[in-house]
Amino acid sequence: MNPLDPKDIESELSYAYLHAVASKVGIGCEITTRHEDNRGIDAKLTCWERFQDTYKEEIDLKVQLKATIQELSQTDTHFSYFFHFHNGSSAPYDLLREETKHINRLLIVLFLPTKSEEWLGVHPEQLILKNCAYWVSLRGAEMSGNKSGQTVYLPKKQLLTPENLRDVFAKLAKNEHLNYLKP
Repeated sequence: MNPLDPKDIESELSYAYLHAVASKVGIGCEITTRHEDNRGIDAKLTCWERFQDTYKEEIDLKVQLKATIQELSQTDTHFSYFFHFHNGSSAPYDLLREETKHINRLLIVLFLPTKSEEWLGVHPEQLILKNCAYWVSLRGAEMSGNKSGQTVYLPKKQLLTPENLRDVFAKLAKNEHLNYLKP
């Protein structure tokens, strides 16, 4: 039996983080199929809440998940994250930045400690997944002129919490676009 590769474990922890945050506020979270994964989508979130001053309910959001143990460069307001392209293809990045998609998409990056033994702690009174995730919409981001990847900037105010995720859906219910704002 082969154990999971550390990158696979990081990926699974990013799913667990997203699922826990979404579940806390009653948002459905499902892992996508291989076909959607090939289109840069790892999970789909569905919110059934009807928000005040809107007529929309049952709003979907597609998510690309990443996890990293890298120490990221940062400013007072943003983290910089290098979005790696696999096999020289910018397709997942390009799909996230397109403005023609009907269903909005987010990039969510989970920051993990550098030491794998610190990633998860289980105690009788608590389950601890160390560090946290941030979200960013890449809608409208610049095209990459690079074959290996693109640096993206994650606003520190966009910590992925249950409340912040609910706020994202409230904006979507009002037909607000989540556009990429480079610092």
